[in-house]
Amino acid sequence: MDYREIRERFKELLKLENEPVAIKWSVREPGDIRREEGKSRFCEKLEKAMKGEVFYATADEEECMGGARYTGLRDRSEFPANMRSGAFLTAMGLYRDIPAVQRSWRNNMNIEPGIFQALIFAPMGMAEFEPDVIFLICNARQAMEILHANAYDSGSHGLGADSGPICSSMAALPYLTGKVTYGFGDAGSRRHMDLGDDDVMVSIPGGELPRIVSNLEDMKRRRPFRED
Repeated sequence: MDYREIRERFKELLKLENEPVAIKWSVREPGDIRREEGKSRFCEKLEKAMKGEVFYATADEEECMGGARYTGLRDRSEFPANMRSGAFLTAMGLYRDIPAVQRSWRNNMNIEPGIFQALIFAPMGMAEFEPDVIFLICNARQAMEILHANAYDSGSHGLGADSGPICSSMAALPYLTGKVTYGFGDAGSRRHMDLGDDDVMVSIPGGELPRIVSNLEDMKRRRPFRED
């Protein structure tokens, strides 16, 4: 089974309604993929890809501080002090005070800045590259099956995310740890994406997909996961 077949089988086994998104970090701007027009937030880029767009983005196309910082496109020192302090988040009502912001940020992973020039986004079925991370929106049952498939042959558990931004928890974290991550999105992503109240987020390191699909195939033959 080649990688394209693996991706199609993944969607079939889980009966996914939403197209998974393939994400790749690139050390240079790709010449065979169009550059995003205008600026958008990282979470909005994910939704564009879910809806069929293939494109790449640099720091110039990233509208959100978190999206630029956590994906490694910009160094946090490039931002003004009120943004680095988190004061803007207290003004928005997302945190009660700056110490709470600073404590929360300590748990957020980010890609080292200065290494990558671009991020490539594509619907998984249209990706002409091997993704570093596969992001998807699914329901709780589908998320459970992915997480169980991850543990099925290894006993390994995924990493759960809470209030942190998804540019960290659903992109940088699985990229850097090589672990499946899951969560419910943060206040910003749920506001800027077209999500249902019951939608769950899962990200899979690209290299783990063949193993997870193989495990799903085996699981679907077992009584606890059969639908008959």
